[in-house]
Amino acid sequence: MWAPQIAAFARDHRVLTYDTRGHGQSSVSRGPYTVKQLAEDLITLLDALQLPNFSYCGLSLGGIIGMHLAVHLPERLKKLVLCNTALKIGTEEAWNSRISAVEKGGMAAITDAVLQRWYTAQFRETSPAAVLQTKEMLLNTSPEGYIGCCAAVRDMDQREAIQQIQTPALIVAGTQDPVTTLADAKVMVESIRGAQLLELNAAHLSNVEAAEQFTAGVSRFLRE
Repeated sequence: MWAPQIAAFARDHRVLTYDTRGHGQSSVSRGPYTVKQLAEDLITLLDALQLPNFSYCGLSLGGIIGMHLAVHLPERLKKLVLCNTALKIGTEEAWNSRISAVEKGGMAAITDAVLQRWYTAQFRETSPAAVLQTKEMLLNTSPEGYIGCCAAVRDMDQREAIQQIQTPALIVAGTQDPVTTLADAKVMVESIRGAQLLELNAAHLSNVEAAEQFTAGVSRFLRE
């Protein structure tokens, strides 16, 4: 997912990417998961690598994890980049419906609909290789792991906790994102003192759809 940014970020930083619990090569434990649990996974990994302080960049669920870290472990964070995320995403009914669909039909049951939300129609038409790569990533995701993370997002609400964040923050938003909207991003900017906003002409996976602008904007923020 972060392939478009790794080389550029690695020029100035030590870069760590990892598979969230239930995804990729990480283990699939019994769900449902919680945001606290997912954040503790990352801290355990960082402690094992002896990385006491770090800057964090997360998109969607990754952004939710980042907010939790900034609230509960601010002493560990240097800078925070929250991309295409929100303080509360969707409704309980919508998440339960998605969970039910995956339980019945596997990842194939929701993949096409997810791709329509994650990328604009124009990008899906002009960049079929990138879209296919994302589709394969979704189809290869463990249904159990995906459902566990859906539950974590469903049960998350950081609308009050956000006020506690003091870490220097950059909020990245896709102007055409139907999942976590520009309005959602502006609420976060208003809630975090000194937060900056980066608007990109993209849908939900802004780091892929607007890769060059995303990389330049985040790199600039990390250098400041």
